[in-house]
Amino acid sequence: MDKFRAMATFVQIVDAGSLTAAAAATSQSPTGVVRLLAALEAALGVRLLNRTTRRLALTDEGRDYLARCRRILADVEDAEHLLSARQHRPAGRLSLTAPVMFGRRHVVPVVNEFLAAHPDMQVQLLLLDRVVDLLEEGMDLALRIGGLAESSMVALPLGATRQVVVASPRYLDRYGQPQVPADLGRHRCLAFDAGDRGWSFEIEGERRVVPIAPVLGTNQVDAALDACLQGLGCTRLLHYQVAEHLAAGRLVRLLRAFERPAVPIHLAYPQKRLMSLRVRAFIDFARPRLRAAVPGDDGARIAPAGPGV
Repeated sequence: MDKFRAMATFVQIVDAGSLTAAAAATSQSPTGVVRLLAALEAALGVRLLNRTTRRLALTDEGRDYLARCRRILADVEDAEHLLSARQHRPAGRLSLTAPVMFGRRHVVPVVNEFLAAHPDMQVQLLLLDRVVDLLEEGMDLALRIGGLAESSMVALPLGATRQVVVASPRYLDRYGQPQVPADLGRHRCLAFDAGDRGWSFEIEGERRVVPIAPVLGTNQVDAALDACLQGLGCTRLLHYQVAEHLAAGRLVRLLRAFERPAVPIHLAYPQKRLMSLRVRAFIDFARPRLRAAVPGDDGARIAPAGPGV
């Protein structure tokens, strides 16, 4: 059995969602794909996929093996590109993850521009409001908001943003404007977290959590923002998420004197990963555009570059 071919076929099966589709994508017969998968599972001594007549589902072992296969295949592809005549023209697959709203607003336009400028490139863009382990999931780059806990990551600063409390003029006309964080206990709050019962502020030089009683708790930024725009309450979101509404006067920034320090926005990649031409090309293309796209926030500091920032 050609182990490398078997690994590539296994990844293709998962990406295609079926054995038949994987066979077509790899120019193999469906029978050949089934046999190759069975031989791979036999060699490993584990089942990688649970197969029914309707769908395929990764086992726990299959999920772990998939991440490692992606990483190995990407490294092989990197080596081939570095040694080929194509090294002066970026080509191949790039994988990138970003938070949902920031990704939709700022990353998607940059990715589209990049693909138009580099027709030999393919980009897999994963928008998720969770931290993705790039090494474990075999991805190249991540846009991160907040400090990086992993010392193994190289962080390229793009800007900074902070949490801000906002409300619509219609809401403030009806309920008045809070003057200090404690006033929020008497206001209708919209929480971007179904379990959120307190917002943190900088009070007398210390971080303090002020209790709130949300009339709406949601795990979707857009839901909290829409309710706020309709005058249903005040909410706390990141500045970039509300910048356009503040500029247009649809929202008012509240309790500014008590805001917590800004958090950095980074483009990050694994320190141990060989820097391929396609990754370098995307960083060089995207970084100035993303820096320009981050809405300005008075006093928001930009963190220094370097690993583990």
